[in-house]
Amino acid sequence: MCSPAKQFVLSNGVSIPAVGFGTYKATERDSAVLSAAIAQGYRHFDTASFYGNEAALGRAVAESGLPRDDFFLTSKLWKTEMGCDAALRAFDATLDRLGTDYLDLYLIHWPRPDLELEDWAALDLETWRALEALYQSGRVRAIGVSNFLPRHLEPLLASASVAPMVDQLEFHPGYIQEEAVAFCQAHGILVEAWSPLGRNRLAGHPLLSRLAEAHCVSPAQICLRFALQQGVLPLPKSSSPERMAENLDLFSFSLTEDEMAALRAMPQAGWSEEHPDRPRVRAQEVT
Repeated sequence: MCSPAKQFVLSNGVSIPAVGFGTYKATERDSAVLSAAIAQGYRHFDTASFYGNEAALGRAVAESGLPRDDFFLTSKLWKTEMGCDAALRAFDATLDRLGTDYLDLYLIHWPRPDLELEDWAALDLETWRALEALYQSGRVRAIGVSNFLPRHLEPLLASASVAPMVDQLEFHPGYIQEEAVAFCQAHGILVEAWSPLGRNRLAGHPLLSRLAEAHCVSPAQICLRFALQQGVLPLPKSSSPERMAENLDLFSFSLTEDEMAALRAMPQAGWSEEHPDRPRVRAQEVT
């Protein structure tokens, strides 16, 4: 892994653009947004079967006229698609919707299908065996997980033939998941940041506003540059072409170590309320 360059390199040597475009809540009707992102220079796109927009992304890629290998496409299998046979079927369906014959990265979306399942580690491993088979067959260039904390990764790493190359986690100033990120980086697993802007819940935060003014950039750019300097790959999303371009413009400035330390020390803010081992809570219940 390397950063803050314009590419990260995964543990298996595959290069991945250092900023991706998140497509969560971009529906089938939003293919124009995806086409706009391509026009603004995005080549790395993150989707999932759960998002319901794989076909829209596939159309946007096809209509761009660019070669398929110009793009880095990630998708994820949902909680209801876990298990070896189900995962293989889910992968085939994803390829069909995207209109491609391979993926660049395929992830297990969550470590547990529900909070009641006690033997979730066995199900994770069974699902992972399917991803290993897909990887070894060349149908996917890299494999990984999403929302896996160290306690979920440890049993997988103990039994896997191929270690996860990526773990996609919620990460932004005010919610940096320091232990999970450190664990991943110690094991050569690239962390990708979903919700790197805190779902706009960080808008107007005084520290971000002050740093943005000091660097003549936006608060969003501060969040994304922070991720890169932490060795984390951000996956921002936007429907505005201007914001799309802004979110790619992260390599003309850098944050000082004092600024990074201040961002790392921010009190909890912008958390999505999602956690793999807990019921979802209301924002006002979070302390």
